[in-house]
Amino acid sequence: MIILATDTFQEQLKNILEGFAQKDIAATKNFKMYLDTIIINMPTKAKKYKKSIYFNDENIRDIEHQGFLIPFLMDETEDKYILLGIVEK
Repeated sequence: MIILATDTFQEQLKNILEGFAQKDIAATKNFKMYLDTIIINMPTKAKKYKKSIYFNDENIRDIEHQGFLIPFLMDETEDKYILLGIVEK
C-alpha cells in the first residue's frame, strides 16, 4: 500500500496550516496530528468514505476532517491512494 500526495494537496495543506498557526499553534498541531492519523488509516477505511462531490468517478472519495474535504483517488489494482487536495467545506 502506497499513499501519495499531489503537489496541490501539499500546497493547500501548507496554506491551511500557516493560517491556523497565526491563530493557535496548539490547535494547528492537533489538526495536523489527527489528519496524519486519518491518512495513515485511510486504506483500511477507504470504502466507507462517500464518492467525491468534486469528481464523477467512483474511485475518488472524500474524507471530511474538521470542516475540510480531502478528495483522494483509490487505485486498488496498484494498491495506491493519492491525496488530490484539501479544501474548506
